[in-house]
Parts: sequence; C-alpha cells; structure tokens
Amino acid sequence: MRLTKISTKTGDEGSTGLGDGSRVGKESLRIEVIGNVDELNSAIGLILSEPLPEAVRICLETIQHDLFELGAELCLPGEARIGESHVARLEDRLERMNSTLPHLAEFVLPGGARAAALCHVARTVARSAERSLVGLSRVEAIGPNSLKYLNRLSDLLFVAARAINRSEGCPDVLWKPGS
Repeated sequence: MRLTKISTKTGDEGSTGLGDGSRVGKESLRIEVIGNVDELNSAIGLILSEPLPEAVRICLETIQHDLFELGAELCLPGEARIGESHVARLEDRLERMNSTLPHLAEFVLPGGARAAALCHVARTVARSAERSLVGLSRVEAIGPNSLKYLNRLSDLLFVAARAINRSEGCPDVLWKPGS
C-alpha cells in the first residue's frame, strides 16, 4: 500500500476509516487503543534518539515494528498479527536483560539517565495501551496474544531502564518510604 495523499479530509466530521473500509467514530474504543499504541511507538522512538547499549537499541527497534503490526491488527477487526513468537521473543529478551542486573529488594522510581527515564515514560504509556486494550477486549474480539505482548512489553521497558542506568553508571533511583 502506498500513501500518496495524507490529508483526505474524510475525518473532518469525526469518523475515521479502518483497514477493512468500515468507518468508526474517532472516539471509539478501537481508535483509542490504536492511538495509545501509536503513542507508545512514538515514546519508543524518542528513546531510540538517545545513546543506548546496542542490545537495547536492537530490541527497541524490533519492538517498534511489532507495535506497527499490532496497530495493523487493531485496524483490521478480526485480524491476529501478534503471535506467540512475538511474546516469546519479548520474554526471552526480558529474561536475558534482567539476568545481568542485581536483584531488587526495593521499589524503583523513574529516573537516572535520560534514556532510562524515557523508558519509564514508555512503560507507563504501555500500561495505558494495555488498559485500553483490556477495555476493547470486553466488547470486541482482539488477537489472542496482544494483551500478553503489551503486558510483557511494559515489564521489558522497566528492565531496559535499569539496564540503561547500569550501562551509564547511574544507580537505580530507589523509593524511600516516608521521605
């Protein structure tokens, strides 16, 4: 598919087209989820504009493509593009990245190196996308692995933040109750 015209003006009245040709209101839950996934992809793009350990960079670049697949899945009701292999790949990268980090005994606050803080922002956007996808799943069928993928992705972004801080020599920012 080649996009030759970006401004179609077909959405001026508050509706937008899905990939199957149907039109829905821009306030629909499906469009909300698509927007949240797009926002998440943009947040990851911002992380990628920072200096990163190569393994984190490669992982996040792959995730951006996966999120585009998820957007396509959401744009085509009934479509399932995020498979078990996508979830397994995230789980593998999550475990490998986490295995190099010290165990946590305390809660970690967002912060440290700029790229790590941006991972925390993306993690919260991933949780928002996940919550909206749960809402959609209550009223419409979604791909069987999409929720798992977003859930694992937020975990991976947390671990990536810690890995980035470690590579930058920044300690995790630990929560100090009562301070």
